[in-house]
Amino acid sequence: MLEFNPVILIPVYRHGKACAEVVDSIIQYNIPIILVDDGNEEETKSYLAQIKEKHGGLELVTLPKNQGKGGAFKAGVIRAKELGYSHVLQLDADGQHDSTKIPFFIEKAKSSPAKMICGYPEYDETAPGHRKGGHKFANTWCAIVTWSGKIVDALCGFRVYPIEPAYRFVTKKFFDKRMGFDTEILVQLMQSGVDVEFYPVKVTYPSDGISNFHAFRDNVRISWVFTKLCIKMMLMSPVLLWRKFFK
Repeated sequence: MLEFNPVILIPVYRHGKACAEVVDSIIQYNIPIILVDDGNEEETKSYLAQIKEKHGGLELVTLPKNQGKGGAFKAGVIRAKELGYSHVLQLDADGQHDSTKIPFFIEKAKSSPAKMICGYPEYDETAPGHRKGGHKFANTWCAIVTWSGKIVDALCGFRVYPIEPAYRFVTKKFFDKRMGFDTEILVQLMQSGVDVEFYPVKVTYPSDGISNFHAFRDNVRISWVFTKLCIKMMLMSPVLLWRKFFK
């Protein structure tokens, strides 16, 4: 197994200003950072160039066109493996997550290096009702397709992944590269035998925040992800039965 050597991975699309604030707040932890420019327009590219100039040690991966969160994560994981990192802590660029939890999550990953260490949201009064409802819907379906109650939250983007299973997933699997990504990688890695632990993360929704969620398109994508996961669950049912009752 690789020596524990984590990196923070931040996919960035249209959140240049917020990302600059996020990087300024986490640079104190002395953990390497990979930013992925997910085919941004010039305004966001300008912010990313400023971040790179200010914090010269961080890595900036640039995609020629927008690939979605999953596509940006894939590019970042591939680069992380090339650079020899053992784990990636995925952090959203919009500043919604409580970044002060980074040291805690890194410590948990260090003590359980084969597991995914995932956040579940602690909402404040800014959380829209439809967001809470969406999380409950996704969590219910995840319990069905994994035959497990281990998934406390399927959508929170604050996670630490061991590099090897994450790399195998993004290079060998066909997966949704947009809003279905966080759910699909979590479920598929669990189905492949990667264990998981969940811990709370405070989540805030700024009133002037930029959302990349498109209601019709992304709900269709998420529905397709669950359809695919249900089909895989049925095909894997003998394996899941063995794990549940005999492992």
